[in-house]
Formats: sequence, C-alpha cells, structure tokens
Amino acid sequence: MALLELYTEFNRVWIPDLEHVWKSAEIVRDFHSGDKVLELLLEDGTKHHHPLDPSTPSLPPLRNPDILVGENDLTALSYLHEPAVLHNLRVRFVESRIIYTYCGIILVAVNPYKQLPIYGDAIIHAYSGQNMGDMDPHIFAVAEEAYKQMARNHKNQSIIVSGESGAGKTVSARYAMRYFAIVSKSGSNTRVEDKVLASNPVTEAIGNAKTTRNDNSSRFGKYTEISFDRRYRIIGANMRTYLLEKSRVVFQADNERNYHIFYQMCSCAQLPEFKSLRLMSADNFRYTSIGGDITIEGVDDKKDMEETRRTFSLLGLKEDFQSDVFKVLAAILHLGNVEIKDSGKDKSSVSLSDPHLAVCCELLAVSVEGLVRWLCHRRIVLVAETVVKPVTKERAGNARDALAKHIYALLFDCIINKINTALRVPGKQHAFIGVLDIYGFETFDINSFEQFCINYANEKLQQQFNLHVFKLEQEEYMKEDIPWTLIDFYDNQPVIDLIEAKMGILDLLDEECLFPQGTDQTWLMKLYNYMDTNPLFEKPRLSNEAFVIQHFADKVEYQCRGFLEKNRDTLYEELVDIMRASKLPFLALFFHEEEQSTANSKVKVRPARPGVKPANKQLRASVGDKFSSSLSLLMETLNATTPHYVRCIKPNDEKLPFEYDSRRVVQQLRACGVLETIRVSAQSYPSRWTYIEFYSRYSILMSHQEAGLSDKKQTCKDVLQRLIQDPNQYKFGRTKIFFRAGQVAYLEKLRLDRLRGASVTIQKHVRGWSQRRKFLRMREAAIILQQYIRGKRTIRKMVSAETLKRGWASMVIQRHWRGYRTRQIYQLVRLASVTIQAFTRGWMARKRYKKMIEENKALVIQKYARAWLARRRFQTMRRLVLNVQLSFRVQKLRKKIEEQNKEGRGLMERLTSLASTHSQTVDRLQRVEAQLEKSTSQKASVEAREKKGKEDATQTIAQLRQEINVLTLEKKKLDKMFEASTKEAKENFDVIKRSLLDEKETEARLRKIAENSTEIQRQDHEKEVEDLKEEIKRLKEERVTLHRKLEEEGQVNSDLQEQVLQLTKHVKAIPELRRDLNNMQNQRNNMDRRMKQHSEEARAKMNEITRQLLGGVVEEEVLLGLTPNDSEKIYEVEDLLAAFEGLQKATRILETHQREQKEGYETQLEGLQLKADHLQNENSKLQNLFQEKSNVHENIRQEVSRLSSENSVLPELKLQVSELQRQKQELELHAKELNRELAEKTEEITNTLQTKIKEESSQRRHFEEKAEALEEVKRQLQGRVEDLEEANDHLRRQQLMESEAKSKLSEETSRLTAENMDFEEQLDQRGRLIKKLQNQINSFESSQKVKQTSAPAMPKDYLGMLEYKREDEPRLIQNIILDLKPKGVVVNMIPGLPAYIVFMCVRFADYLNDEAKLKSLMHATICAVKKVIMDYPKDFELVSFWLSNTYQLLNCLKQYSGEEEFMKQNTAHQKKNCLQNFDLSEHRQILSDLAIHIYHQFITVMEKSITPEIVPGMLEHESLQGISSMKPTGFRKRSNSIYEESETYSISSIIQQLSVFHSTMNQHGMEQGLIKQAIKQLFYLVGATTLNNIMLRKDMCSCRKGMQIRCNISYLEEWLKEKGLQSSNAIDTLRPLSQAAWLLQVNKSTDDDAKEITEKCTELNPVQIVKILNSYTPIDDFEKRVPSSFVRKVQALVHDRDGSTQMMLDTDYRFQVTFPFCPSQQALELLQVPNSLHLGFLTRI
Repeated sequence: MALLELYTEFNRVWIPDLEHVWKSAEIVRDFHSGDKVLELLLEDGTKHHHPLDPSTPSLPPLRNPDILVGENDLTALSYLHEPAVLHNLRVRFVESRIIYTYCGIILVAVNPYKQLPIYGDAIIHAYSGQNMGDMDPHIFAVAEEAYKQMARNHKNQSIIVSGESGAGKTVSARYAMRYFAIVSKSGSNTRVEDKVLASNPVTEAIGNAKTTRNDNSSRFGKYTEISFDRRYRIIGANMRTYLLEKSRVVFQADNERNYHIFYQMCSCAQLPEFKSLRLMSADNFRYTSIGGDITIEGVDDKKDMEETRRTFSLLGLKEDFQSDVFKVLAAILHLGNVEIKDSGKDKSSVSLSDPHLAVCCELLAVSVEGLVRWLCHRRIVLVAETVVKPVTKERAGNARDALAKHIYALLFDCIINKINTALRVPGKQHAFIGVLDIYGFETFDINSFEQFCINYANEKLQQQFNLHVFKLEQEEYMKEDIPWTLIDFYDNQPVIDLIEAKMGILDLLDEECLFPQGTDQTWLMKLYNYMDTNPLFEKPRLSNEAFVIQHFADKVEYQCRGFLEKNRDTLYEELVDIMRASKLPFLALFFHEEEQSTANSKVKVRPARPGVKPANKQLRASVGDKFSSSLSLLMETLNATTPHYVRCIKPNDEKLPFEYDSRRVVQQLRACGVLETIRVSAQSYPSRWTYIEFYSRYSILMSHQEAGLSDKKQTCKDVLQRLIQDPNQYKFGRTKIFFRAGQVAYLEKLRLDRLRGASVTIQKHVRGWSQRRKFLRMREAAIILQQYIRGKRTIRKMVSAETLKRGWASMVIQRHWRGYRTRQIYQLVRLASVTIQAFTRGWMARKRYKKMIEENKALVIQKYARAWLARRRFQTMRRLVLNVQLSFRVQKLRKKIEEQNKEGRGLMERLTSLASTHSQTVDRLQRVEAQLEKSTSQKASVEAREKKGKEDATQTIAQLRQEINVLTLEKKKLDKMFEASTKEAKENFDVIKRSLLDEKETEARLRKIAENSTEIQRQDHEKEVEDLKEEIKRLKEERVTLHRKLEEEGQVNSDLQEQVLQLTKHVKAIPELRRDLNNMQNQRNNMDRRMKQHSEEARAKMNEITRQLLGGVVEEEVLLGLTPNDSEKIYEVEDLLAAFEGLQKATRILETHQREQKEGYETQLEGLQLKADHLQNENSKLQNLFQEKSNVHENIRQEVSRLSSENSVLPELKLQVSELQRQKQELELHAKELNRELAEKTEEITNTLQTKIKEESSQRRHFEEKAEALEEVKRQLQGRVEDLEEANDHLRRQQLMESEAKSKLSEETSRLTAENMDFEEQLDQRGRLIKKLQNQINSFESSQKVKQTSAPAMPKDYLGMLEYKREDEPRLIQNIILDLKPKGVVVNMIPGLPAYIVFMCVRFADYLNDEAKLKSLMHATICAVKKVIMDYPKDFELVSFWLSNTYQLLNCLKQYSGEEEFMKQNTAHQKKNCLQNFDLSEHRQILSDLAIHIYHQFITVMEKSITPEIVPGMLEHESLQGISSMKPTGFRKRSNSIYEESETYSISSIIQQLSVFHSTMNQHGMEQGLIKQAIKQLFYLVGATTLNNIMLRKDMCSCRKGMQIRCNISYLEEWLKEKGLQSSNAIDTLRPLSQAAWLLQVNKSTDDDAKEITEKCTELNPVQIVKILNSYTPIDDFEKRVPSSFVRKVQALVHDRDGSTQMMLDTDYRFQVTFPFCPSQQALELLQVPNSLHLGFLTRI
C-alpha cells in the first residue's frame, strides 16, 4: 500500500510548530493527488489548512497509532521520523516517568534532575543474566549486554557515554562501573572494584566544576578500561583522560565555579591539617571568585572534602602524597592573588613583601626573587647574545596564569597516574570493558578552541557510530537472507578531512604557531584563502574574526581569538627552570617527568653545528596535535572493541525535574546521531516482527481457512500477501517479517476497523436482544393486567344478594360436616395406636428380659474362661521367663569360660617365660661360679709371685719410701672413685628393685585377673595344675641348687676375703721388706712386666665378673663406672700398692654384687612360691566353678525333660515326641561331655548333630580334621580323641535305629538336619553355643505349640534398640547415610527409617552407659549428613530426604529425652524407652542448626529449579487464550522462551513443579508444618519475582495482563486447596502481586478511583503504585492511558503512608524457619531393618 493512501479522514499528522517544534492535527478530509491544501483539525479545536505543492507534495509526517506510542524501542514505531521520536520520548518521560529508551543500538537517557529508586542492588541483580530486550531500557541492561558479549564472544567491549554538559554523562558512566563492580566481584583480597568506584569522587573533585548548565560538569574526557581475568572478574582498571579545560583554573564565566577541589579545601581551612596552607574563604581568592558564585545549592563542600580524602586513602594514596597535593593546590590559589603592578614604559613589578607571594613560594619551595624576576621579565636569545627584557603588566599576568594552568595540568596528570597505579593489580588481563565519558556536541554563543576540539572528537565518534550501525544492519539482513541494498546516509568524512587533513584547519594552526609573529588574525586569513572552495567551510558575513564549519549536527561559528595561544600552551622556560629547582620533590618531579617525556617523544638528530637554544619550547607538540594523536589512539581502541552507545539528553536548561523542552531535546537528538539512526532505519525496513508476533497480533484479520492451517509461518505469508498487494512493502526473512515505514500502521488500521466492525455487530445484537427482552416483559405484564381486569368485570356482572346467602349457608354446612368426619377419624386412629403401643411395649420388655438373662450367663462363662486363660498365660509366661533366665545364665557362663580361657593362656605364657628366665639366670650363675674359680686360681698364683716378690722388694724399699706420699694421694683418689661407683651401683640396684616391684605388681594384677576368671576348661585346668606342680617341684629343686651354689659362692668369697687380708698384711709388711730392697733391684724389670700383666688380667676379670653379675639389669655406663679409668697408672712399678688396693676394691664390689644378687634370687624364689600357692587356690576355685557349671547343665537337662514331658501330652504327635526325646538325649550327652571336657564342647555338639547325616565317612573325616585343628592349638587334648570316636560309634548306632522311623516325619527330619547344618557352620565360634541351644529349645517349643493349638506364637518382646559394636560404626554410617540413595530405598521402607535406626543405636549406647560410644555415634552421624549435603548440594531429592530424616531424628531426641514437655503424648511403652543416662540437649542444638542449614539449602535448590519458570509462566504465557496480543519490540528483540516453543513455560509448568516438590516431600515423610513453610517460601519467590518483573517491564503493565495474573493466582490457590495447604498462609505472600494485578484492571480516571486504589493497595508501597500507574500501557486503541494528573492524585494520597520505599521486593528474603515438635506414633520395638540396607551386623535386642 502506498504511503499517500494513508492520508485519510480521522488519521493524524504532525505539523511544524515554533514553540513545541511539532504539534498534532487530525485530517478532516481525505487527501487526493493534486490537492493544494490539507484540511486539518488541531487539538485545540481550530481548523488549519496546511499548504501543499501540487507538483511535489510534501505531506506532513503521519502520527503513529496510540498503541505504538510509549514503546521501549523507538525502532518499533511504524512511522520513524523526528516528531514521532520526540513525542515518544515525551510520553515516556513526562507521563510514564521513564528516563531510558532504546533507539536501535542506542540507549537514550533523559536526565530527570531527580533521584530515582531504580539503581539499587536489587535492580542490578534483576538485570544480571537477562537479555537486553527482556527488561525495560536501563543503563544496567547496556552494561549487562557488554559484560555478556565479552564473556560469550571473548572480545573487548566499550560503552560510549556522550551528551552535552548537564545531560548526566558522568552519572551514567558511574552507574555502569558500579554495575560491573557488583556483578563481577574480584577474586583477590584487594577489592579492586571498590577502588574503581572510589576513583570517581577523586576525578570529579579535580576534574569537575559547576557551569551554567550543570552543577557537576566534567571538564575533561575520560576513558576507563576495566580489566577482567579469564573468569571475568575485575582484576584492575586504567584511566585515560582527554583535553582538560585548563583555562578554568584562571577564568570562569558568570555563575560558574572553578574545580570543586579548590572550594573543598577552602571549606576546611580551619582544620589543623590545613593550617599550614594559610587558606581563606573561597571569595577571597581570585581564581575561585571570578565567576561570582562560590556555593552550589544542596552541596556541602566540607563533606565532599571528607569523601575525597577517604577515597584518596582507599586508593592507597598516603597522607604525605595528599599533603603535597594540597600544598600545590593552595600554592595555585595564592599565586592567583599575587598582585602585579604597572611600573610604566612597558614594565611591571611584583612586591617582594606580597604575603601571597611569600606563601606561594614557601609552599612550592622555590626562590621568591627568581619567581618575581621571571614573572616580570623575559629572556630573548639572539645569535650573538642573550637579552633580558621586561614585560608589560598584561603579559606578566598571562605568564602567572600560564604557570598556574601548567602546574594544575601536571598535578592532574600525576593524580591520574597514581590512581592508575593503585588500580593496577598483578595478573594477566584477559579482556576489558571500556567506559568512555566524553563531551557531546557543543555550540554556544561564543565558541572557542575547546569547543572546536570537542566537536572534532564528536565528528570522529559519529563516523565510527555510522559505520557500526550499518555493519549491524548488514548483519541483520544477511542473517535473515534479505537482499542488502545500499542506503544513502550522511558521511562526515569531508568534515574530518577539513579539520585533520594536510593543509587542514589543525595543520594550518600548527604552522602558524611556529611563527613568533603569528596571530589569530593571520591564521584566520590563511583559512579564508585555503578553505574558500570547501562547501563545509564558510566565512561569516558580519565578522572577520570567526569562521563557520558545517558539522554533522549543525553549523557552528568559532571565534578565532585565543586559538593560537591555547594551541601553543606556552610557558616561559625560565619559570619552568624555577619549578624544576624546587626543593619540594613532589613539584620538581612534575617538571622533570615532563622534560623526559618531551625529549623521548622527539627524534634526536645530531646537528652539523651547535644550534641556539630557543627561549621558548615552541617546537614541542601543540595541544591540537596532542589531542589529535590521543583521539586517534582512542578511535583505534574503540574500533577494536564492540561499542555500546548511551546518549544522554538534557530535557531543560532550568534543571527542573521531569520538565520537557522539545526544542532543547530535538537539538540534542540531532547532535547525538539519534535522528540520523532513525532516518537510516526508515529508508529500509524499519518495522520487524517475528512470525509468532505477527500471528498473535493479526490473527483477527485471518479467514477461517487461513486460521486452520498448521504452518503458522505460511499462514502469515498468505495473510500478508492478501492484505498488502505491493510486495515491495515487506520482505519475508527466516524468522522475521520486514515492513516498510507505515505498513504496520496500515495493518493496525485494518485491525482496528475489524475490531470496530465486530464491536458494532456485537453491540447491534446485544441491543436488539435487550430491546426484545424488554418488549416481551412489557407484553406479558399487559396480558396479566388484562386478565385481572376482565375477571373483575365478569364477577361484578354475575354476583347477587341471594347468591351470596346461598353461598354462605353452603360454607357453614361444609364446615360442620368436615369437623364431624375429622373427629371420627381421629378417635379411630387413636384407639389403634394405643393398642399397637401396648403390644409393642410388652414384646420389647420380654425381649429385654431374655437378653439380660443371656448376658448374665455369658458373664459367668467369660469369668471362668478368662480365669483359665489367665492361668494358662501365666504358666506360659513363667516358662518363657525361665527360658530367658536360663539363656542369660548360659550366655553369662559362656562369656566367663571365654575370659577364663584367655586368662589361662596368658598365665601359662607368663609362667613359661618365668621358667625360661630362671633357667637363664641359673646358667649365668654357673658361668659366674666358673669365673670365680678361675679368678681364685689366678689369685693363688699371684700370691705365690708376691711371696717371691717380697724377697725382691727389700731391695727397693728405699726407693718406695720416697713414693709413699704419692701412693697415699692416689689411694685417696681411688677411694673417692670407689665411693662414686658404689653410689651408682646402689642407684642401679634401686632401679632394679623398682622394676622388680613393678613386676610384682603386674603379677598381682594378673593374679586378680586370674581370680576373676572362673570358667577354665576342666581337662586343661587339670593338666595345667599338674604341669604347675611339676614346675613347682622343679623350681624347688632349682632353689635348693641355687642355695647350694650360693653357699659355695659364699665360701669362695670368704676365701677371697682371706686372700685380700693376706695381701693387706703384705702391704702393711712393706716397711719390713725395706731390708731386702737392694736384693730386688735386679728383678725390677721382670717385676714390672709381671705386675702389668697381672693388673690387666685382674682388671679384665673384675670387669667380666661385674658384667656377668649386673649385665642384665645395669647399663653399660654404670658398669664402666665400677672399673678404674686411669688404667695406665697401674702399669708402673711405683703403683704397686695402688694396684693392690684396686684389686681389693674390685673384690669388695664383686662381693657386694654377689650379695645383692643372692637377695634378688631369694626374692624371686619367694614370688614363685606365692605364685604356686595362688595357682593352687585358683585350682580349687575352678573346681568349684566347674561344679556350678555341672549344676547349670543339670538344670538345663531337667528343663529339657520337662519340656519333653509337656510335649508328650499330645497323643497324635507320639512319633514327633520320640524324635524330640532323642534330641533331648543328644542334648544330655552334649551337657555331659561339656562337663567332662569344656574345651571340646564345640566338637562334641558337631559330632552329635552330624549323627543325623547318612554319609558316615564324610562325618568321620570332618571330626578328624577338627581334632587335628584342635591338636595344633592344644596338644594336651590328644588323649580325648578315642573317647570322641567311641561317642561317634554310639551316635551312629542311634542314627541307624532312628532311620526306621515312619515316612511322615521325613519332612521334619530334613528341617532339623538343615538347622543342624547351620549349627555346624557356626560351631567354630564357641561363644554362640549356649545361645544356639536356647534357640533350638525355643524352636522346638514354638513348633509344638503350632501343632497343638494352631495359634500364632507369642512375639518377642523387643526393647526398641539396636545392638552394634564400636568397630561397626563406620559401616553403619556408610550404609545408612553416605551410600543411601532415596530413590532405591524409600519405596520399600517407612519414612524416616534412617533416623529411627540411628536413634535406636543411640538408645543402645545410652543403655550401656557408654558416653564415648554415644558421642562418637552422634558426631559421626552429624558429620556424615553434612558431607552428603556438601557433596550433593544440588540434588533435590537427597537434600529433601536428609532434611526429613534430620528433623525426624531431632524429634526422636526430644520425644525420648525424658523431659515432661516432650512426653505428654507418649504411650506407656514409649515412656519406658526414654533415654536414661545422658542429656543430649547439646546434640539437639547441633542437629537443629544442621537442620536449618539443610532447610536453607533445600529452599535454594527449589528456587533454582522454579525461578526460570516464574516469569514465562506467570507473565508471558497466555493462560486465558485470546485476551492478549503481542506488540512489536523493535531492534532489541526478545530472546527468551516466549518465542522458543521448545522452552515454553506456563502456569501448568509451575504447578507441576510445585506438585513434584510436594510429592517428594510427602514421600520422604516430611512433617506438614515444614512442608507448609517451604511452600510459603516458594510462593513468596513467585510473587516477588513476578512483581519485580512487572516493575521493570512496561510491556507487562496492561489490563489484560492483569487478568492473566489474577487467573494464574487463582490456579495457585486451587492447587493449595487441592493439597490441603490453605493454613500455610502461602496465598498471603501473593497479595502484593494480586493487588498489582487488580491495579492494572481497575478504572483509573476519577477521584473515587484514586481513593479506592489507596484503600485496597495496602501491600504496595507508594513507589510501586506510582511505578505501575506510570508504566500502564494500553494494548488496543479501546484502552486509555493513565493521565498524569491522576497519577499525581494517587501519589498525594499515598505520600504519607509508612513502609518501605524500595521499588523491588527482596527475592532473597527468607522467612524464619521453625521446627515444631511432632511426636512420632511409631513403636521402635516393631521396626524391622530391611535387608537392602545391608545392616546385618545390627541386632535387635
């Protein structure tokens, strides 16, 4: 359809307007080709004739249907043009209070000049993970899209935020960085994201200032790169700045301020840390008071200073650095107040007494004279000389200002570098997201060099934006297989060439700056000459100091004044040298770094001859050159990334909240490229609908045949080809339909016409039906009235007085006759009733009497029967009790036998070891005796030699006299050594004595243990006693032998002592030998050698004897201490007396050792005697115990005989009784054999049971194997083998006799044989013998009772606890907790069985009073449950299962704790099962904490499962078919499940998921109170998530969507009723959502409606109510928008309401969980452990 055909009556268009730019008008008459005017009707009711040119009619742009107005994406509009965009933004901003709107790939952000509640953490989490078109437009959506594309495509991203001053660029960039900081937490402990956010206050303080358009205007461009690692967590950031407005430091326009940092410092001038800066109020400094306004309304500079210093510290910038920064800033302020005076003749001067000059130089640490001189003078370097020339006051002031600007610029760069250093974290950067906060296109009344650079940068950015837009358009067309056609668009490359190309504006400006005499005027003349032919460059008509450039947004006139000076940015070299010489290292470093960077940026070429040093560094790079280079670098960075665009719009210049100035907005839209994007889109196919959207929206235009087709895509094609004949107006893509401009509006018109026609038809039929119904009612009423009137008339004609009398008489007669007949009938009925009652009552009395007699007789019978039953039950119970007592006693005896066996074996081993020790000791004594004899013979030979030596010694007496004193000293020394060795020997003997005492105590302990052992096998004990008697005899013989040997050793010792005395006498006789000294002189050498040999032999013998006597009990060091260490001295002849004395000492030591050893042997002999006596006592005790054992077995035999006698009562089971008698005889034989030989009881029972087996040979071999096995263990039992063989022969003969029994007992025999085989397998465990005998007796008794009475046997009386061993605890935990799978076990067992099993084991530990076992079990259980939950945190069934069991175990601990508050509902048996010994309240608390943790994990798992279904099921799915219809979504196409049939969720999906949760919880036996709490938490999540999405999705705020939501809520309520969960109050958590749905449906126009909304929406806070009203969007033209006046009324009514001010509900909120006590009715004694749990090691008690 052609666009001209849409200009018909009732359609609306836009016409230009001076005040509002565009205004709306309605077409009054259809437009026809050739018309000269278009008749219109304005909104105020006036008619307007819009003139047209018939040749080329330029029709006004058409207005979009109201349904498309207010869309999230401007590209969704059918008519894409400037007025449509302007109107759509106005409706969203003013009426809906929405500041964000998509325009294709651009996010348009209109500054509201008001703080909005849409930037909280809840909003960030709501946008996190969402597709860009799923939610309402937001800066967070752009940030999330950038983050997602970086993670998905592994490509760097950029967010380009632009706009003019005051549009909100800085705030938008700040929110984007805040989003990244919250969504992507850093992995390190350095909290980089906090530092990234903290950099904003610092950069704003030093780079932002108040302007006439913005109170916080950024006066520099900033590109922040946020770095991410491979896990896409923030690891650092880097900041690049562009074109700082340095001129603001020294000059501000009216009502503007300098940079914020200066005013913040002045506000803190009174603080102690700022006293040294000597600051004053800001209005006292020239640089801060030029603009005239030093304050900002609503801004506290002092608090901002605190925030700045705090962020300095957070960034790691220390106090010293901050102090230096503040010094430099204060010096700049004082420098501005330095007064320059005019001295005449082009001279100027500065007073050295100027206080500000002194403070400035002091702070900067520079020379006052040098600064004053070079402020007022200039050095000019000529070829031959250097001239210093004074300058005028004006140029001196310019030099001062240039110095201040230069210092501030270097300080700014230094702070930025420090921030970058603080934000740089070690680690490799994987990707980054750059946030560009840069100035937008600017045009003022006076535009200078700064505006020129800004607009140049925007030209470059616009070019990059255009290329990116066309790239995306081309990709979209290629993806949909639609031919790509070139579109004419504005290319701003000529403007860029005009500025940056060779011989362009910047090139000519740099060239002019090289000339010393160059001025702005000469540069302008060059521009006029070179650019005269360029159509984009113009010369103003009325000015010779300006030039005009045609930018992409608008024409801008630039004043050339100051271009050269700002581009040069010159500063005298002398002032720079003074700054370099500063004693403040912080300041000097600035200028040194600048010099190095300047030198490094140049190519160094060595000149042919030395050149002249220039006075000024004019050859350095100009400002324009630097800016162009940095801009090129920025463009390279942006081109290498995927850009995302945010265009900030300033709605008005007065900064009024939500005020919309159309002229200012359209000016910015043209400047930022939004309208260019719209124009490009409108030239192709701007409207794009998916097939599902088209089918849902325009199914009303389909015929019945088309609607019946299954292929919806083909249906859409057929319908579109039928409705729009021109195929060029649309294209079919793979997933979308592309429309030309206006075609969607045409389809909307057709749809509206169809709906209007349908509504007219419906109205026609309804009105006709209503009128017909009204007519029929009136007709029926008229007929009834006619009937009454006609009847009245007939009566009046026919009735007379006589007729009335006759009628009255007939009525009297009838009355009396009817009364008479009624009385007769009554009397007859009364008589019959009385007769019937009499007979009935008599019959009932006789029946009652007969029943009473029967009952009395029955009572008598019952009395005697119950007495007989009670006696019989008592007798049965008595027999059972006796059997239990017998079993217990037998089990006790068995345990005692086992313990006695163990102790007996230990005692035998001990005695054997003692015997071996004694034999070793005797051998040692024999060796000592031989050595003593040898030493005696040696001493005799020594004595002979000494006698001979006496004769020789007379010759040496004279020499020995001189050495007597020396020998005496040596003797004393040897005495001391002997005393020391004796002391050590005593200590060693004390140690030996203590060890013997310990051994004695050990023997005493063993004796006590032996006293407790009462059941040693009789035969073994007898043999052991005999062995002990033999051992005692042998020990007595050894004792006699030892006494004899000791007497002999005593004799030897006495002989040795006599020899020592003789030697002593010889020594004393040395003076008598002096006479023979001369005769012995010749034999001196022989005597020396013999003495040496004798000394060595004596010393070796003494050591050997000492080691032999004490080697087993004394350490080597002690033995060495008993021998002389200075052995070399006794080799000399002079030491002869000392040798004799040493030998005497050795003899005494040997004697002492022998005496002590003798005492030790006597002690050991006494111990052995005591042991022998003890063993004799034990023997007698064991004999007594054996007698008791025999008595017990006799009792068992008597019990068996009694049972056999009872069994013989039944005559019909005689054969069975004989079989039982045979079994009884076998048991008696077993008992006798046990009495005779306890050690062989297992084998005897085995042989007894094997007599029933026909294969005699195999049984014989079995007995032989058993005998051989036992023979290896105890060889003493071999003598009993023959007796066992005889018993086998006897039993075999019995078996041959029993084989002749009748065939009817064969089955019973086979059963007993199988039981005997089972016993045979378990006979190796002797401890189970008595228990198995008792079980056999019980089985016999139960089988007899079954045969006798055919009644069920009495059940075992279990105690409700499970016995387990400590070593089985890991297996229990592994099987019942770690390896348990709910799916395979829960079906076959009762709910909570693991909890019951664990508690029954706990009861067993409590029953044993074993605290260690109990604590170990509880600790292992809790740790195992924790491990299962930690290992499988996402397994819903497992978490649910263990939540139920943990809760059940907690209830069991409470129910059986013994506390009265938990025992009120316990049965009598349950009260008996309470814990008796331990208080588990601490474990209950630990279990309660664990249950809370599992519950929260359980809720988390359910929330993760159901969250993806909530929004599609509650909001997007059409539960009420046909009441909703989709709308176009524009460029930001939705990508969630609503368009993907494979992932479609509905309210049924949610209910199904809830049912799965509920059934699983019930299957696991979870308590109903806990289920209700979990369901309530899930319902809250459903309500909160749905309501939050309504708040953030304007497309969901419609009347029809409210109907769907309420319908879905009703489905959830029905589900609660079906499951019986109404009392959980879960439906109350949906009240906010229900009220929001009601708010969408209710009328919203009158004051009563406003009051009703206020009264009923009690669960919604004012912010939510206003948000829903502002976001309300009509689906059809039949609905109306909510007027802004109505919203204000509601807002005024709810303004004073208390409550939360947050727009979003907290989806992470958790209701407090409680675990109510719910006693279990399960009887623990009736629980059975399934075999599938593999818990065979547990035993029911």
